[in-house]
Amino acid sequence: MLSRILLLTSTLSFFLTARCQDNTELTRLNQAIEASAKYDSAKYRSIQHLRTALTATEKSDLPALFNGYLSLYEEYKVFNYDSAFAYARLLQATALQLGDPVRATYARLKLGFCLLSSGMFKETLDSLNEISVRGAPDSLQAEYYSLMGRYYYDLGDFDNDNYNTPDYSRKGNAYMDSALQLYPPGSFNYSYYTGLLNIKSGKRMQALTGFKKLLSRPDLTLHQLAVTTSTLSDIYIFNGQPDSAIVLLITAAIADIQTSTKETAAIFNLAQLLYKKGDVRNASSYIETAIHNAVFYGARQRKVQVSAILPLIEGEKVSRVEEQKTIFVTWSIIATFLLLVVIVLAITVFRQVNRLKVAQRIITEAHIKEQAINQRLLDTNSKLSEANKIKEEYIGYFFNADSESFARIEKFKRSLEQKIAYRKWDDIIALVNSTNLKKEREELLRNFDKVFLKLFLDFIQRFNDLFPEEDKIQLKEQEFLNTDLRIFALIRMGIHENEKIASILEYSVNTINTYKTRIKNKSTVPNEEFEQRIMEIKTV
Repeated sequence: MLSRILLLTSTLSFFLTARCQDNTELTRLNQAIEASAKYDSAKYRSIQHLRTALTATEKSDLPALFNGYLSLYEEYKVFNYDSAFAYARLLQATALQLGDPVRATYARLKLGFCLLSSGMFKETLDSLNEISVRGAPDSLQAEYYSLMGRYYYDLGDFDNDNYNTPDYSRKGNAYMDSALQLYPPGSFNYSYYTGLLNIKSGKRMQALTGFKKLLSRPDLTLHQLAVTTSTLSDIYIFNGQPDSAIVLLITAAIADIQTSTKETAAIFNLAQLLYKKGDVRNASSYIETAIHNAVFYGARQRKVQVSAILPLIEGEKVSRVEEQKTIFVTWSIIATFLLLVVIVLAITVFRQVNRLKVAQRIITEAHIKEQAINQRLLDTNSKLSEANKIKEEYIGYFFNADSESFARIEKFKRSLEQKIAYRKWDDIIALVNSTNLKKEREELLRNFDKVFLKLFLDFIQRFNDLFPEEDKIQLKEQEFLNTDLRIFALIRMGIHENEKIASILEYSVNTINTYKTRIKNKSTVPNEEFEQRIMEIKTV
């Protein structure tokens, strides 16, 4: 859920700022690719759980078997073609055993989706032509018409010519229009297919507005986010705005990885755009990922598309290596020549330098070194003074806290021994339950806050100076520091490791990272400078 919100926030932020931060976004994608095995493992665990449940289902319970096959099909449909196809066939067989025409039509649609996703266009049309949706529920009719629309759209994109593609687009538009008459207005499918129809009909501005509105919905799943951003990128590519398209495709690719979606065009299209921009290194990496996905899923049309651009990228890589090699050799020759010239000049200069200039240089160097040493000593003394002040305050505080804790423990021990001696078990339980560890910890943190603010009187003001007015921290009554301030108070005390901060505040490391990132993103200073500005706050 958190990852979906972060991805959606990143995409919406792009529309608000209209800036493309390629390096940051590509870094996020590279990290997601490195973690893809983790997401795939989660997918396999989910599949194994469903298989175990299916194994326990009675063979005579056909409705339960149908639902079990359907659940496994849904897991596989964008993950692996062979398995999805197998479960779609099992759905068909079970529907026939049940003698249920609605279920049979439903199973046939799932089979058609598999075939289309794998790029088997003839088989897709043969399968869909066997379906009759007359009298079927509106939901099945809508799914059938949208699948037929997608079939003609994909076929037109695959042919990509001026003769067949327009005709395929018209047929796809007709089917999609029929589907939209049946989808509930306001549903994801209605909004998405309306945008797709507008794109194929040449109404790209309407599609752009619709997709932006769709992205603002908080209920999008990761897969819906991937599909929407990937489709929206086509509009920006058509409008000659590759940077905007790249941001959207990165978002789509990350969402695909996090949902273990292997039947995807997002990372392939991203590789094409980066290749055209000259980013051959990332383009090569992503095209390899696209090849892996296409082979793993069994998407035939993706393999064809990838094979068309892969030689271009590899050829460009070789050309760039050769070009860099030539440049390196040229500059090596120039550098060698210049080095020889410098050596000759240096020998000449050194021969002409008199003893006085040598002495002056030595004195100057010594003076500079002395100044540097003095400055380092001043800095060190300042840090030592500050460290001593912090040490004295906190040593005193912790000795006092330890003394009070030992007194409470001693009192608790005496009371417990007395009650054990008289076998007052209920009193013992009441005594144990009266110990409020949460309150003790809150008091410990509160005392930490008091001592910290005694040392750094203007910490809260200096901290708030790093934020715009609307994001400045307002503390509650009787509150010294809140969690945001306390995290950076610990950093100011020299505790920089997230693990230690998380342990002290009893949060997870991920939560601490989230807090820090959120706070830095609100600041008026660059993220990489934020902690340095915190460390510059001095004791009073």
